Amino acid sequence: MGIVAGLDSSPDFTRIVVCDTDTGAVLRQGYAPHPVENADGGRPSDIDPQAWLLSLGEAAGGGLLEGVQAIGVSAQQNALIPLDAQGNTVRPALVGGDKRAQVAAADLVDALGGREAWAQAVGSVPQAAQPVTKLRWLARSEADNARRTALLLQAHDWLVWQLLGRPAQRTTDRGGASGTGYWSAATGAYRPDLVELALGHQAALPEVIGPADAAGRTPEGLLISAGTGETMAAAFGLGIGLGDAVVSLGASGSVMAVHPEALADQSGMITSLADATGLHLPVVTTLNAVRALRGTAELLGLDGLDALSELATKSTPGAHGLVLLPYLEGERTPQLPHTAGTLAGLRRESMKPEHLARAAFEGMLCGLADALDVLRGRGVEVRRVFLLGAAAELPAVQAAAPSLFGTQVVVVRPADYAAIGAARQAAWALGVSQGTLDPRTPPVWQDAEAQTLEPGDDLAVGQAVRQQFVSVREQLHPGAFPA
Repeated sequence: MGIVAGLDSSPDFTRIVVCDTDTGAVLRQGYAPHPVENADGGRPSDIDPQAWLLSLGEAAGGGLLEGVQAIGVSAQQNALIPLDAQGNTVRPALVGGDKRAQVAAADLVDALGGREAWAQAVGSVPQAAQPVTKLRWLARSEADNARRTALLLQAHDWLVWQLLGRPAQRTTDRGGASGTGYWSAATGAYRPDLVELALGHQAALPEVIGPADAAGRTPEGLLISAGTGETMAAAFGLGIGLGDAVVSLGASGSVMAVHPEALADQSGMITSLADATGLHLPVVTTLNAVRALRGTAELLGLDGLDALSELATKSTPGAHGLVLLPYLEGERTPQLPHTAGTLAGLRRESMKPEHLARAAFEGMLCGLADALDVLRGRGVEVRRVFLLGAAAELPAVQAAAPSLFGTQVVVVRPADYAAIGAARQAAWALGVSQGTLDPRTPPVWQDAEAQTLEPGDDLAVGQAVRQQFVSVREQLHPGAFPA
């Protein structure tokens, strides 16, 4: 018996959970927002990483970590911290989607010889959010800062390094490295030439250590595990394995699944990530998920998503022929960046609020089913889908998702799965260091509390609704998904 901690440093806050080493039961928790202000109220694109340490210290206050034997660190992905030769920050961390780097992404694609060249090099095509693209932006926009940059870390790398007392050795894990755009999940190796292509010169990179390895011990003797990105930590906290996919319902949506191999994808729809166990996590993102529901609720004058869900349940599957292509922000899957949403199938009898509400839910879920099919089309097995996000609790989502996805759907109880995954990694590293766990087999923790939904007799109806959506999509955007 022992206790370990998991720390999740998200874009907005730090959350810490202290867990029982054997079962994973959460014993106590801490939370603190990042002390960050932005004039326009949105998330800033530049953050002083010291804010993450201040938040961490506050979240760990009150003796939260008393008795803890090991800690794991999960942190927001795509946050790039450029450091000089002395280990000091050259400029604030570049975080988030960072639309400033969109031109740099296209620039990089051309510089290496096209999308296929990138797919072969690192498994995916550069996106604006990725560190490799931010390096290109830095070189083009802040040349002096680029020249001073000697070492590249991401958020979880930097936090682990700080907790260890800034040792000479800097480490990362394969999950975090796989999102950089200069590490290949297929070969398990960095591509320093891509760093030079983006930045204009070489820079030191952290050593990639194994999933069960320890990054080191703090000056006080606390074991620190390898750490990883939030996506990988959440997957590890959920305990998903081969045959499992996770559909995350935020303003935008994402679909990820566990797969034994890295997937090279020149279409740019799949981001080929590694997970926190030694397997792979291909991810497909849609730009439109819950934002389509919120837009519909506002259009209908409804007070929030609960009211929209209640209204949608008064309609029937297929929404009396109404089909919403929910591409309100353009779309990434399929790649239609300049398109708009479409409402098709308008007839006198379908022009009722409840049918539009139903079409919004079906459109959102069919868009995510398209993303699932991108993975299935590459040989990824999907036997069940874990549904995450506040919208997963809505009755209209739960009623339609199993038949539209064509598989079992698991709705898990909301919890801090990234922090729990970080704690599970800490327990693994601790067990390996003590000789009680195999470095190839993570600790088995209790399953997340969940509700399981089956397609059942609704499968045929759901697939007919899905075909109705596909027909409209193909009519309006022929070839959007290459055969």
